Amino acid sequence: MIILGLILLLIGLLADISILTTIGIIVLVIGLVLVLLGSTGRAVGGRKHFF
Repeated sequence: MIILGLILLLIGLLADISILTTIGIIVLVIGLVLVLLGSTGRAVGGRKHFF
């Protein structure tokens, strides 16, 4: 999700499409939260690791 968020963010910034930039930021933040929760050992959505 982090890579997808970065790709959407870059495309949104380069093409000057604000909706892609917004979606990219949201997906990036969700991916970072999942990595943070997964690294602390909490099971998120029934999974301990998100790869």
